Amino acid sequence: MRIGLAGVGRIGAFHASTLAGLDAVDELVVADLDAALAEKVAADQGLSFAPDIETLLASGIDAFVIATATPGHAPLLRRALAAGIPTFCEKPVAATLDETIALTELAESGDTAVHIGFQRRFDVGYRRARDAVASGELGTVHAIRAQTHDQAPPHAAYIPTSGGIFRDCSVHDFDIVRFVTGREVATVYATGENKGADFFSAAGDVDTAAAILTLDDGTLVTATATRYSGGGHDVRMEVMGSDGAIAVGLDHSLALRSAEQGVDFPTGPAHASFMERFLPAYRAELTAFLDVAAGLTASPCTVRDALQAFRTAEACEHSRAQRRPVSMSEIPDAPSTAKAIA
Repeated sequence: MRIGLAGVGRIGAFHASTLAGLDAVDELVVADLDAALAEKVAADQGLSFAPDIETLLASGIDAFVIATATPGHAPLLRRALAAGIPTFCEKPVAATLDETIALTELAESGDTAVHIGFQRRFDVGYRRARDAVASGELGTVHAIRAQTHDQAPPHAAYIPTSGGIFRDCSVHDFDIVRFVTGREVATVYATGENKGADFFSAAGDVDTAAAILTLDDGTLVTATATRYSGGGHDVRMEVMGSDGAIAVGLDHSLALRSAEQGVDFPTGPAHASFMERFLPAYRAELTAFLDVAAGLTASPCTVRDALQAFRTAEACEHSRAQRRPVSMSEIPDAPSTAKAIA
């Protein structure tokens, strides 16, 4: 297959390296708004290069990967849908709820496959947790703890366009909660604080946040996020049930140390970044996308899935700002119901 990739920043260059190592990829062509950077990445990794994204899209590619900065996702996805090119798009689909709704409607009105990049769905631990819930192994699931704790904050310039900590970080937890439980979020109550760099507050964001989600079957979920996890990159989930409990991410890379005497778990080292933590999952995710692009399987993570996770993040931001519980019924999921929350 001949694959086109737009965006060769940190995640784009990472995806390029992964795609280039997959047997189904005969040629990978990269492009970026910074043509010189795309040419360098192509040369460094032995890939093909397109001088601009317009040339890339017109070059007869079999599938398209969008790994640009967030502002590029929506317009590129629209162009790919118009051209009928199967597309993998990193989250978020768009920067706003209204645009995400519009793209969901557009994608569902045609038959071009779109796969959204929520790589945790391909992590063996999360998939094992999903199986444990679905099989009834845990009995009645009553509580879940989910977290995304980054070791260090991103560059200050990233924060104003990130969408905020719930849309940027916790959205992964919101998606994987749906994936593991098969349930939808009913209500949220969220808060956040900033004890770190001033650039978070300047952008209207926080560096540490927490949310309590109530699922539609009454399960309680606690989701936390921070930009300052000094012990290491720490992404985990604990699922508690009446007959048992299971944890994802509870291994020797755990970014915690025990306060108990004589306990040498974990032995480390801790992960430093999400790319290191989820390297096998990213490879599995892109392998699955190539099957989607080849027409062998349906998308395992649709634009509708991305919309549901984004709606939960949106509800959390409203809850944090207004200091009140927010029902998901207040957050639109279709153009006819879209309106601003007072």
